[in-house]
Amino acid sequence: MIDSILQKITKIKPNEIRAVVLSFAFIFSILASYYIIRSVRDGLASDWTDAELSTIWTFTFFISFIVVSFYGYICSKITFRYLVPGIYGFFSLTFFGLYAMLALNPDSTLIPQVFYVWVSVFSLLNISVFWSFMADIFNKEQSQRIFGFIAAGSSLGAIFGPTISLLFANRIGSEALILISSSMLFIPMFIALMLGRETATNQSSNSDGNNTAIGGNFWDGFVEFLKPPILKNLLFGIGIFIVLYTGLSTFVYFAIKNILTDVDQDTRTQIWAGIDLAVNVLGVITAMFGTSRLTKRFGLTITLPLVPFIIVIAMLILSISPILWVVVGLQVVRRAGEYAITKPAREMLFTTLDRESRFKGKSVIDVVVYRAGDIFWAWSFTGLTQGLGLTLGGVAAIGSGVALMWAYLGYRLGSYFDKE
Repeated sequence: MIDSILQKITKIKPNEIRAVVLSFAFIFSILASYYIIRSVRDGLASDWTDAELSTIWTFTFFISFIVVSFYGYICSKITFRYLVPGIYGFFSLTFFGLYAMLALNPDSTLIPQVFYVWVSVFSLLNISVFWSFMADIFNKEQSQRIFGFIAAGSSLGAIFGPTISLLFANRIGSEALILISSSMLFIPMFIALMLGRETATNQSSNSDGNNTAIGGNFWDGFVEFLKPPILKNLLFGIGIFIVLYTGLSTFVYFAIKNILTDVDQDTRTQIWAGIDLAVNVLGVITAMFGTSRLTKRFGLTITLPLVPFIIVIAMLILSISPILWVVVGLQVVRRAGEYAITKPAREMLFTTLDRESRFKGKSVIDVVVYRAGDIFWAWSFTGLTQGLGLTLGGVAAIGSGVALMWAYLGYRLGSYFDKE
């Protein structure tokens, strides 16, 4: 009966259920772990001035560059069956170490900054590794049916994690939450080992073999990303897609932050919490029951530019009516659409690439390019508002142009995928 229900509402076949359930549990556990530790990280940000935090953001970019380079080296040396579980085990141990350092040096100003940077690096790399793994386990046809359902696990994890922090922060202390988060990272480590065995027996898998290392050099991911002809390089196209996405993400974040300047702290907390709740509930429903049907019926040519096109319209509305609840509505639609539709659709693109591109090139895009986009758009929007004196409505009009480019690029990438 369960098999029949899953086939009808999610398009998952009986022989895929074990791998899909494990993958769902995988992303649920890593997102729950991250959102627990994220609340501790963001709580530290109030201890620093804007200039200090901006410096930490910039420093995070350079650390991300180094970590991704080292990750590329590890990919070339370590047997694949141990690569993915090893990464989550490594991060778990480093967080245990940081907890010990914070506990032994409570008055240190440097250790909290190191912790903030390291959590920021982890936030992107752990998701990148997961989706690389998914593109390795499932082929192109499977991804269209399965990735949306799996992505729902991320939204559920993003609900579970903050709930744990909310319930226990005052009872056990914020630093103790690091221990809970670190311990939870052992769960995906064991799931990755189990999924590795699934890959070995899955004839339709994209896997090229679990008992060998990927090979190559630490800089291969950057070479793959910039490989000529660059305008026909799928990795480069996905990278620009990410940069345009970070532009809209940064704009909406800054807009809400500025509108809430004169609002009291408790009301701000309620608004942000309400946004997170609405995003994750909408994201779960859409990802579990809508994404697979959308991609199977219309392909990525329609699915990938869908959310960006909606954001174009929303930005134009915001330019006419730049008020709080319009921005909040935009944020909910943007984030829920990203988590439930755009991201799983974007991850499907990697199923057409070889393993080296999936793991090395993808990490460059998801971590280094993403962080570079954050810095670029943060300073760009600051220049528009504080330098040129544009109002929220004026910046929203410019944002609609960015969203239009984002939608067009999504259409081109989706067309490429559907023709493959």
